Order: sequence, then C-alpha cells, then structure tokens
Amino acid sequence: MTQATQSPRLGVALPQTDMGGDPGVVRAYTQAAEELGFDHLVTYDHVLGGNPKTKEGNTGDGLFHDPFVLLGFMAACSQRIELSVQVLILPQRQTALVAKQAASLDVLCNGRLRLGVGVGWNEVEFVGLNENFKNRGKRSEEQIEVMRALWAEPYTTFEGKWHSIPDAGINPLPPRRNIPLWFGGHAAVTLKRIARLGDGWMPLAYPPGDEVNEEIAKLRRYTVEAGRDADAVGIDAWVSMGNEDPDQWRQGFKDWRHSGATHITLSTAFTGFHHQRIDGTTVDAHLDAIERYRDAVADLL
Repeated sequence: MTQATQSPRLGVALPQTDMGGDPGVVRAYTQAAEELGFDHLVTYDHVLGGNPKTKEGNTGDGLFHDPFVLLGFMAACSQRIELSVQVLILPQRQTALVAKQAASLDVLCNGRLRLGVGVGWNEVEFVGLNENFKNRGKRSEEQIEVMRALWAEPYTTFEGKWHSIPDAGINPLPPRRNIPLWFGGHAAVTLKRIARLGDGWMPLAYPPGDEVNEEIAKLRRYTVEAGRDADAVGIDAWVSMGNEDPDQWRQGFKDWRHSGATHITLSTAFTGFHHQRIDGTTVDAHLDAIERYRDAVADLL
C-alpha cells in the first residue's frame, strides 16, 4: 500500500442508464458537474446487449451511447473537466479505428481525454462485432502497443501477431502524442498487464480495506518488477452513496486516500458488488446527490 501524497481527484459517472440520452439532459449534467468543481466525468460502454428475456449477454434495458460520440458532445458542452471512458471494451473493436477516434476526440477536447479500457465479459457483443472472444486478453496487449505507436508518430510500421501496418498513420495526432490508458478488471493477469502497460487501474469491485490494499500492493510490486516506478500507476476508486450518511461518505473517501487512490469516481446509478445506487432516477435527483456528496467531502479535497 502506498499512501497518496495529495488528495485524490474527484469525478462523477454520467448516469445515462437512468436519465436517458437526450442532448438537453446530457448537456445539463455535464455543465453542472463542471460548475460544481468535479475533476472528471465518466461514461461507459456497450455496443450490443442481449435481450433480457433470453438472459444471454443481458445488459438490461439501459441506454448506452457510443462513448466517442457521447464524449465528443460533452466536450463541446464543457471547458475544463476531464473526460473518461470506464471502460471501453477494446478487443471487440478495430485497433486503428479506436486510435483514430480517441485521437480525434482528444484534439477536440484539448487534451482532456483519459481512456479506460477492458477486455469485456459479454460474448454476445464479440459475436455481433465479428471479433474473437477467446483471445481477447492477449490481443488487447498488442492493441495497446499499436495505438501508442499510431499516437506517437505521423507514420508507423508494425508487424505483430494480429496487426500489420505498412508505414501508415492517423491524422490528427493527439496533442500529447499519447493518451493516458487506464485498465479495468481484477484478475491477476490483468494486474500484471497494468504493471507493464497501464497508466492506471480502476478497482471497481473492491470497497476500501485490507483486500484492495493487498491488491494495490501486488500491483506496486508487479510495476517495479516491470522496471517502472512503484507509483507510476494511478488508482481510480469508484464510490457510491446508497443509503449511507455523509459521515460514511467521508470515511470512505479518507480510506481510499489512505490506500493511495489518485482518483475517486462517484457513481449514483450503479448497484453491483458493494455499490448501492441512489433512490431517484431523474437528472435533478442525480445532480442533487452529487452536490451533496461533494459538499460532504469538500474539505478533504
């Protein structure tokens, strides 16, 4: 465990599965989050969802905007707030196309993009997108190598197991010639992948405490073994409000800060693992909730 040297950056997840995707609603939420002083705004990804009646590949009936289109719209509605995907299911997509989309978005939002990636769980999506579900983990590692090469130089030549690029490139390039890549997932192989390749980890499934501290310690050890500084990988911890009171929100924030979290993301519409959503589903209910949370932890920021 590494204790953070400064307070984590605080963000919120866009509750699009509750509020819907109408432009007025997305604009209102984006601008309110920025005005309230949140540091980052998060969205998530599913291309296809199985029919809930069949229960196979079921992602529910919730709305999922395409993350690049959504963040492009949100970029035009905001000035300062960082934009993040948590997470883009990378191996179900064409690599060069993701690199191009991310670079274009990063240009249009003036370098505010943080790209979270994961390998996904829903085989239905891979089938529908004509991608291999079985080798998605290893293939994602090569995808990351390809994207970083495409972001860094106007032209690149790459020959790998799954990708072949003959002296070609994307235009525009991202302003930083790189885009921060953060990883979701909790398997041991994922932690080792993050240690070698990642800028950060999003431990969605863990509450603060001994278990996640042990995992963070493993990640730090793997990172050093990979020849990197132990603190090279950031930690973005998701928190929820549920039926807890402000004292509990504050304690959870302090616990994550002590665990070394560099970012904390508040989700008000997710129930899973240890997370509990708020009672309301309207944009006003969610905006009221995130304002109350930020007020409760303001002196800790």
